Amino acid sequence: MKYTKLRKHVCEANLAIVQHGLVTLTWGNVSAVDRKRGVMAIKPSGVPYAELTPAAIVICDLDTGNVQQGSFSPSSDTPTHLHLYRAFPDIGAIVHTHSPSATAWAQLARPLPCYGTTHADHFNGAIPVARPLRADEIEGTYEHAAGVSIVDTFQAEGLNPLDMPAAFLPGHAPFVWGTTLRAAIDNAVALEEVARMALLMGAHRDPAPAPLDPRIVAKHFNRKHGAQAYYGQPATERKESSPHE
Repeated sequence: MKYTKLRKHVCEANLAIVQHGLVTLTWGNVSAVDRKRGVMAIKPSGVPYAELTPAAIVICDLDTGNVQQGSFSPSSDTPTHLHLYRAFPDIGAIVHTHSPSATAWAQLARPLPCYGTTHADHFNGAIPVARPLRADEIEGTYEHAAGVSIVDTFQAEGLNPLDMPAAFLPGHAPFVWGTTLRAAIDNAVALEEVARMALLMGAHRDPAPAPLDPRIVAKHFNRKHGAQAYYGQPATERKESSPHE
């Protein structure tokens, strides 16, 4: 069967966000892209996680969105995922959850400032809020418009999706991504934790606490992700991950 490894990894990733406590009921989905074959693998719409198997994962054409393999309908958020993959060519996986703290922040429709180094280890600055959808977008291709709103916001604010691998859809929930499935899941876990910490700090109230010194933000982000990163072990001393791990 084609795409066996890809479907297996995406199934495991969807189950991982449940294990990390990021999912209630069926509120969430994970996808990954295989750019060489021009496809995306994503969770099927509304299928309970307890029933999820690799065979249930849906393969869609990256350009058209048409189902290439799978007997289920893909996630209703598929158009959002597809637009992000097309617009952000360096990302390899996307996680969408309704985890409580991150979703609460999305519903506040306010950027989440970087208050500490835990945040800075994953996100180089404040988590942005996508622009609100217009009436015609809500009535039209809603899920596609959600992806467009994220991309529009990144372009308007000059944000690099590798430096800022997350965004809030106002009134909805977060979308998080990474170069690999493992990175995307780590970023989703980190976002939930830093959002929870910010709420515990009372950062959603006025006046809000002062954000972390930008120099410390840059130091912590770059020591893990910059050109001269020194956090962790050298690549030659560890097994390299596949694009979907």
